[in-house]
Amino acid sequence: MTRNQSRVLPGKATPRGRYPHVKTIGEFVFVSGTSSRRPDDTIAGARLDQDGTIRLDIREQTRGVIENIRDILQAVGADLADLVQITTYLVSMNDFAGYNEIYGEYFDESGPTRTTVAVHQLPHPQLLIEMQAVAHRPVTSPENRSGARPASP
Repeated sequence: MTRNQSRVLPGKATPRGRYPHVKTIGEFVFVSGTSSRRPDDTIAGARLDQDGTIRLDIREQTRGVIENIRDILQAVGADLADLVQITTYLVSMNDFAGYNEIYGEYFDESGPTRTTVAVHQLPHPQLLIEMQAVAHRPVTSPENRSGARPASP
């Protein structure tokens, strides 16, 4: 991916509007609001029981969102460790504990900064959570043509 580019990624759920999954500007990577939607439009963490009841699981949806963000970052040469900021949108703050539990499996206090807000609704009635993210991906210098990351000071 070039230094300044927007992309809709194959193999990911198609955006529900005219926006990219990811945009890079120099060393920064911006991930659009991402849910646990799969490429076939099913939603991780939403299942229909035999009695017709829809069961929604914030833990499974949170895991699905973070894994989707990981896939998007990897498509542009970054990973979760490169995240510097995450904004999370929850339909209900009653889901905060379950979301926070799974989030803690991926990140700790050395991870990205985070803001979590409650919203009235998301673009699909089965979505409990959406996250957007910003990552920093150092661009390789001419001295580092191998593609390896520069060493930390």
